[in-house]
Amino acid sequence: MNVSNLQLQGLYLAIAAINNALVAKGVLSREEIDLALQRAEQTALGDDRLVEDMSSASRDAVAFPARLLMLANNSASETEIATFSELAKLVGQTKGRYPDEV
Repeated sequence: MNVSNLQLQGLYLAIAAINNALVAKGVLSREEIDLALQRAEQTALGDDRLVEDMSSASRDAVAFPARLLMLANNSASETEIATFSELAKLVGQTKGRYPDEV
């Protein structure tokens, strides 16, 4: 596996842990974090170049971080988050199809 992929896995888990800490401290609610991540996903997918120039697999790659962090946010307990492999598997199982896919 590419080292940069491993670094990104660690980064996603670090951000998920920070999000969890923000919820635990009462700074943000899980709903507020989820809304911010939904907006990030929609902003990424709303970029015209994605629809015109990228395959559905590439669009999924762009949306992956927000989707993974949403799942981490929604499945976290007060003290724990799921593993990267568990979250990545859920992203694949829960992603929908794009309107231009047959």
